[in-house]
Amino acid sequence: MKKYIFLYCMFLSMILASCTVSKSVVSQGVNLTKYKYVAVIDNDTYRMPPELVQYQIQLYDAIEQSRLTIINQYRISDLTQEEHSSLLLAKFGVAIRQEETVVTVNFIDFNTDRPLVSCQGAYSTLGISASSDIKGALKRVGEQISKTFNK
Repeated sequence: MKKYIFLYCMFLSMILASCTVSKSVVSQGVNLTKYKYVAVIDNDTYRMPPELVQYQIQLYDAIEQSRLTIINQYRISDLTQEEHSSLLLAKFGVAIRQEETVVTVNFIDFNTDRPLVSCQGAYSTLGISASSDIKGALKRVGEQISKTFNK
């Protein structure tokens, strides 16, 4: 009987350890409907290993699933002042740990440089498959972005 209780406790602890939280945090009082454009800053596309570019593509795809239009960071100066008021800057972050992988996309107001939204996607296979963890986290951060900036 003790063996079954021990196995049950181990199973329960594994289930609890695999629980991950995906969430979005939005600054109080912000009207997100005024934002139409997003520029990804410091994306390091040309310096990152080629095998990681596939994940960056998925992050861009996740943003494009929202109502925001992606513009090139080097074309920001071509926008009008009114368009600058509708522009967010996006910064990506990835944290890979044994217990989970977390992908974060932070959105910053272009004019004020104030962080307005942080979308986080987390996923875990308890260290069994790192590629599944990153894919799951990317999917979940995409869901958070779509919910936050719904069409």
